[in-house]
Amino acid sequence: MTERTLAIIKPDAVRRNLTGEIITIITQAGFRIVGMKLLRMTKEQAENFYQVHRGRPFFEDLTRFMSSGPVVVMVLEKDHAVEDFRSLIGATDPAEALPGTIRHRFGTSKGENAIHGSDSVENALWEIAFFFSLTELVDHTS
Repeated sequence: MTERTLAIIKPDAVRRNLTGEIITIITQAGFRIVGMKLLRMTKEQAENFYQVHRGRPFFEDLTRFMSSGPVVVMVLEKDHAVEDFRSLIGATDPAEALPGTIRHRFGTSKGENAIHGSDSVENALWEIAFFFSLTELVDHTS
């Protein structure tokens, strides 16, 4: 079944000019990009986006990092998008990620792991709506 998921190329990867290479990997894996933006989150936006982690020890570092520079936010579409994208990006800690995954290839630490991906269909819907209106998403079927 066709699903949508949110991907964020994080500030560490954007700073290292890895955006094009990461997008190539994503599209070669069969994902269609239906929305994409380059933006810089404010600290407040990062705190709102990652509100599920509020109160956890890494929350402050995470939101500071995610607001430290530009990010590329994308809505991706394909059958089983959430599960397939999680497999493509790998474990949160690049040292634990399988070889060939985006985080294994480009992540430098658990905190700076190059990319974010929605962890469930429900969260994907919320995350997509956080960054995109429906009019900003392209329907590839018409």
